[in-house]
Amino acid sequence: MPKSKVRKKTDHTINPASRTPVKIKGGPSSAWYVSLMLGFMLAGLAWLIVYYLASDKLAWMGKLDAWNFLIGFGLMVVGLVMTMRWR
Repeated sequence: MPKSKVRKKTDHTINPASRTPVKIKGGPSSAWYVSLMLGFMLAGLAWLIVYYLASDKLAWMGKLDAWNFLIGFGLMVVGLVMTMRWR
C-alpha cells in the first residue's frame, strides 16, 4: 500500500510582537454627564410611577393615556443610550 504524504501543520499562534497597544482617547466622564444620564433614567421611572398612581387625579396625564408609556420608556432609553458613552 502506498504511504500518504505528510502534511505540514499550520502554526496558529499569534506573534506577540505584532500587537501594538492602542491608546484610549479621553478620560473619565464628567460628573454632569453621569448625573444627567441617571437623571433621565430616574425621570422615566418617576413618570411611569406617577402615571400608575395618580393618573386619575392628574387630568392632563390621564388624557395622554398610552403615550405615557412612550414618554416614560423614552426617557429611560435616552439614559441607557448615554451609558454607551460613559467612561
